[in-house]
Amino acid sequence: MSSPGQTAPTGVLRAPVWTLLYGVAVLAGVTAAALSALSLADALTATGLPDPGPVTTYGLPFVRAAAEIAGVTAVGSFLFAAFLVPPQANGVLDAGGYRALRIGTVAAGIWAVGAVLMVALTVSDVSGQPLTARTSPADIWSVASLIDVAGAWRWTALLAAVVCVAAVPVLRWSPTPVLFAGSLATLLPLVLTGHSSSGGSHDVATNSLLIHLVAGSLWAGGLLALLAHAWRGGAYADVAARRFSAVALWCFVAMAFSGVLNAMVRMAPGDLVSSRYGLLVLAKVAALGALGYLGWRQRRTGVAAVQRDPAARGPLIRLALVEAVIFALTFGVAVALGRTPPPAPVDVNLSIPAVEIGYDLAGPPTLARVVLDWRFDVLLGTAAIVAALVYLAGVRRLRRRGDAWPAGRVVAWVLGCLVLLIATSSGIGRYMPAMFSMHMAAHMLLSMLAPILLVLGAPVTLALRALPAAGRNDPPGPREWLLAALHSRFSKVLTNPFVATALFIVGFYGLYFGGIFDATGGSHAAHVAMNVHFLLSGYLFYWVVIGVDPTPRPLPPIVKLAVVFLSLPFHAFFGVVLMGTQTVLGEQFYRSLQLPWHTDLLGDQRLGGAIAWAAGEVPLVIVLLALFVQWRRSDDRTAKRLDRAAERDEDADLAAYNAMLAEMARRDRAGR
Repeated sequence: MSSPGQTAPTGVLRAPVWTLLYGVAVLAGVTAAALSALSLADALTATGLPDPGPVTTYGLPFVRAAAEIAGVTAVGSFLFAAFLVPPQANGVLDAGGYRALRIGTVAAGIWAVGAVLMVALTVSDVSGQPLTARTSPADIWSVASLIDVAGAWRWTALLAAVVCVAAVPVLRWSPTPVLFAGSLATLLPLVLTGHSSSGGSHDVATNSLLIHLVAGSLWAGGLLALLAHAWRGGAYADVAARRFSAVALWCFVAMAFSGVLNAMVRMAPGDLVSSRYGLLVLAKVAALGALGYLGWRQRRTGVAAVQRDPAARGPLIRLALVEAVIFALTFGVAVALGRTPPPAPVDVNLSIPAVEIGYDLAGPPTLARVVLDWRFDVLLGTAAIVAALVYLAGVRRLRRRGDAWPAGRVVAWVLGCLVLLIATSSGIGRYMPAMFSMHMAAHMLLSMLAPILLVLGAPVTLALRALPAAGRNDPPGPREWLLAALHSRFSKVLTNPFVATALFIVGFYGLYFGGIFDATGGSHAAHVAMNVHFLLSGYLFYWVVIGVDPTPRPLPPIVKLAVVFLSLPFHAFFGVVLMGTQTVLGEQFYRSLQLPWHTDLLGDQRLGGAIAWAAGEVPLVIVLLALFVQWRRSDDRTAKRLDRAAERDEDADLAAYNAMLAEMARRDRAGR
């Protein structure tokens, strides 16, 4: 396979790409092993465990750092194949995209093997026994279920193996975005373990770590993929460099923001210079600053050079090599940071709520506390603010070129983002993990009100109008990717009214009456997943029912109205069942919080049922008004279309109709 315009890079020596990638992984592993050895005594003292031996002591940090380089290489390679270089006109991957896909496939396999090794090394590390003491893989695999970190590595191995196998037969572009999403999913189990998932403020720490890890993976993995592509002399280097430069800038901002938040909840400012943990944090800060500077230089020199001449890749490759080395050192420092005990917290006597949900509650929820006692949700709160700003930027772009955009849509979108922010970050969001009634209030806002407002904002239509269209000879860009997603088979399945309604309604019953809520009441990750499910399932349902944006399955207004009225009884019945049930959902977790002012759990649950039963009234009014307006506009458009057709053919249909009536009258007179 070859690409047009493929030329060798100038000013560099050719060498196998895999040698370069293996070198980055080895450098990260050696750095992690060396720095972790310096903290071994402190770690053993903090845990009280015996030394597991040199194989585990040095092997665990080395394997973890090297495996993480493989993981981010898979993420970056699938990102590169999906979005940084264009496919061929027939949808088959171009040579550069295919090579990136193959690198991602092998990297995902190495990531899976490394995760399997990490299961054994973690069991050895936590048990304090040498790795040779447990020679049976089945024994090690079964013991891993008792250790949270080892269990996370088992999930990582499984997900990475699935991605690797799924990527093997791929030749076309369409599956690559799914592979990219799957490679990101392999990182999630690691977010739920380690220092950030325990102790006070673990909600902020976990959310910020998720942003930090995803942004770092996109940045480092994308850089390695771009470096491999330029190193091999692949085509479209100018396009790939320009697109990745924009991704890297956003990743730098996200890493800086999330890294500061994560460090603030783990340590005091004075610990930065008085503890080994703080010194490692400073090393990461210095590395991030160096990477930011190199990224700026890359935009000014390397990216600019390939924009002028796609064959002039010397500056791009040289700076990318330096960035790759710094990334390898940074990953080694990050692994050593995870092996180093953090400074002792100032408040060692944390309350039970602070341990369980990450923070204390001032008392029972009053109107003042619900309105004023905010705790910002780093994940969904940030998403709400960013979504509002990006939408307003799109509207501004339209108006600057003279195009109009309805003010009502702007108001609807901003209000939807505001509802999302209130549901997750106000007093409602603060009390949501500790009280079923507050959980249900947030649930209704996220699934019933926010999606309606967001759907009425027509973000897809705005994106299609604001994003520039690719020229005849230009590679496809974000606008073309969005159109491909809208016309995909997956979208057609999701926008089927039966599927959308089932996802929206069945989620209520399956979550609360299927045992999921009882099993995950104390899990922060489960609460985040619930909130995301509420928002996405609600958005999908209302997009099908009242969406202004085009859907792969357009429905007439009468069908939309029928879907709304058919779904209402299920929603109302759900609230009635909650009000009448005698079993407390999540009772064990709510009792474990030991809140003296929250003892009537059944009464609080019935209040939650009443909220669910009554919450559908306001959204129903909005939905009916929207359907009425859309129906009327549809009739107006039909009337105008018929009028225009009549003008074109000089009312031929009306003349034929009048002639028919005249003929019928003539026959009637003749018969009489």
